[in-house]
Amino acid sequence: MADQGPCWQQIVIIGMGMIGGSLAAGIKTRHLAKTVTAWDKNPASLQQAQDAGVIDRAGESLADAVSGADTSSDLVILAVPIQAIAPTFQALHDIQTTDTLITDVSSVKSAIITAAREVFGKVPANLVPGHPIAGSEKSGFAAADSKLFEQHRVILTPVDNTARQAIDKVSSLWQKLGAEVVEMTPTHHDILLAQTSHLPHLLAYALVDTLSGQGDDLEVFQYAAGGFRDFSRIAASDPAMWRDIIRTNNKPVLKVLDRYLDEVRKIKHLIEQDDAEELEALFRRAKSARDHFSALTALDKE
Repeated sequence: MADQGPCWQQIVIIGMGMIGGSLAAGIKTRHLAKTVTAWDKNPASLQQAQDAGVIDRAGESLADAVSGADTSSDLVILAVPIQAIAPTFQALHDIQTTDTLITDVSSVKSAIITAAREVFGKVPANLVPGHPIAGSEKSGFAAADSKLFEQHRVILTPVDNTARQAIDKVSSLWQKLGAEVVEMTPTHHDILLAQTSHLPHLLAYALVDTLSGQGDDLEVFQYAAGGFRDFSRIAASDPAMWRDIIRTNNKPVLKVLDRYLDEVRKIKHLIEQDDAEELEALFRRAKSARDHFSALTALDKE
């Protein structure tokens, strides 16, 4: 991608994990900000980011990191775990960064809106909740990739009082990082992600735990083939992070989990009844839906 030239005076990234590190790397590679500042509670992550040359300054504290970001030409990106959002909002509130644009990358959006209201008294007009649909089972700065967001979608979930100018500026940043930006309500986002991300992770963890005898018998994995490898890959994701995501989005997750359990019971009944015709019909419907998904994915990459 061609050099875009700086469009931000300063971008402050709170959290130097895979997503935060990928943002820093992408922003530096494309020269989208004059200064990239970062803070992370883990000094080793900040040191890795400095050594990689993807940040210009490491804040000694969160307050130090955002100390110079107080105009509309600055942006603060919260790339912290979902449970850290409310404390981070409180810290920003205490520092009084009232004019700076703020966005986040959390995979549950209703919780972001709730936390903002609890801390600020309302959802600030300069807060643009967001979620990049990109990543992997890997975590930490070592997994950062400057091209992570290319040809991926980013969902922004503004509320009624979110400033249009703020939405457009945050959208522009993601687009310059190679992403396609869409907007929807926080509630709709959480329902969709419960189905397309949160449930699959839950099932992957459950399958691995089941086949391993809850961790006591690992012999089965010696004979696992590609299907198991592909399905179980995301069970290598950060357990603490996914514990908090599932808990935070529990109602939509429970709703889609009930639907899935009904489907499993239906399949169990078909097997018990040796109903070959209905079993094949179910498999064909699923294959057709999966083929449709593959076709959409191929179009996105063209």
